[in-house]
Parts: sequence; C-alpha cells; structure tokens
Amino acid sequence: MQDINIKITDRNGVTHDVVAPTDMAMNLMEVVRSYELAEEGTIGICGGAAMCASCQCYIESDHQLPEMSDDEDAMLAEAFDVEDNSRLGCQIQITTEINGLEVVLAPES
Repeated sequence: MQDINIKITDRNGVTHDVVAPTDMAMNLMEVVRSYELAEEGTIGICGGAAMCASCQCYIESDHQLPEMSDDEDAMLAEAFDVEDNSRLGCQIQITTEINGLEVVLAPES
C-alpha cells in the first residue's frame, strides 16, 4: 500500500496539502479530523454513519468516486449548503484511486 496526496480547503478558505495512508481503512472525514482541519466537535459528529452531514464537502477535482449510497443521498437531501458536487467525507474511503483529490469543506451548519 502507499500514501496518497489530497488537497483540502478548510472552512476558512486555507488549502492544505495532506498525505493520507491507504492501508488504515480511513475515510476522508477521519483524515480531516486527524489533521485538525475543522474545529473539534464540528465534523464527524455521528462517527461516520452518514447521519449528520457535518463532514459534507465539495469535490473540486475530476475523480470518479464510488456511487453515492442511499443513506448518503438521503442525508444530503436534508443538509444545508448542498451543491451538485457535495459528498459526505465519511463515505469517501482513502484509496489509491483518489490520489490527488481536491475538496472544499462545506460551511458548518
């Protein structure tokens, strides 16, 4: 396995180039939390169960991500500040296929 690079723009508009491991079964929300790119208690509130939308982000790069699950789709249907490129970070697994991914964290709801 290998590490990948992800570009994450935080809620203050600051872009961070982060390195994420592909061998730890992490998701994007967990990477954001591990790098402390969002205030504690404002992201991943439900623990990654696609039940709160606190980890909503906007996909800015052209990556082919796995199709959205029904749970993720339903949660985004109820969330604030949803855009066409919105996804839940907890539903995006860190894999080599997303190397170079660029995301912007959605505003805190």
